[in-house]
Amino acid sequence: MAGPAPAPSVAEEAPLVSSRFLYRMTAVIAVLVVLTVAIGVGGQWFGQRIALAGHTDGIEELLIQIGQDKLSLPANTIRFRDQRQSGVAERVDLYLTWPELKGYSAEMRPRFDDIAQSSALIFLQLSQSTMSRDMSGRLEPIYSKLFEGGPQPVNFGLTLHRLRPDSGYGNEIVLTASRPDAPDYVVRCLLPGPGGKPTSGDCQRDIHIGQDLTVLYRFSSALLKDWQHIDAAVRLFVETRLAK
Repeated sequence: MAGPAPAPSVAEEAPLVSSRFLYRMTAVIAVLVVLTVAIGVGGQWFGQRIALAGHTDGIEELLIQIGQDKLSLPANTIRFRDQRQSGVAERVDLYLTWPELKGYSAEMRPRFDDIAQSSALIFLQLSQSTMSRDMSGRLEPIYSKLFEGGPQPVNFGLTLHRLRPDSGYGNEIVLTASRPDAPDYVVRCLLPGPGGKPTSGDCQRDIHIGQDLTVLYRFSSALLKDWQHIDAAVRLFVETRLAK
């Protein structure tokens, strides 16, 4: 007769998968799920930030005070992220499409990101006035004293004036135009040489607006044909955003 079956060993009685191991596996899986969700959400957020590249398409109005003037400006017109906040500021930098004078949007993205299309932007810098005269007011007392040679009529009703080498303005030239009911238009430009191409901001002009505000705006010399419209549009854009 066969003897009694041997008693099972402790190893044989132990379950193949322990409860402790199951708890650990469950915890690991839970952590992986959380990490996967976090990476997905974070990746989407980071991807959006990369796609915007410092721009914003938000149109909320920000109330910014510069000197004695307060302005209500859409966030998507403000060029730098750290300036997109209401309050007192020394200056604020804007960029606008031309001729629409709109801020950044998904539809307009190529103009802001593609350097080949950046000549269709106008750049503005708003700050408290430090001089009593704007660029038109400086024509006679300052610029005219630095002219070298005679004036040269050029396109679009403008007259070109070259500056003396010791004027401190490098290779810049001054373009002027008479206006019937306003001081002469004056703009400084660094025009491209033979075979060169205009840049997005090789012309600049400043005007006084409001109580104590200087608006320095830059645009491409490729847009000089629109100088009258640009000057009027920039003035109107800022004036309509001054807080009454």
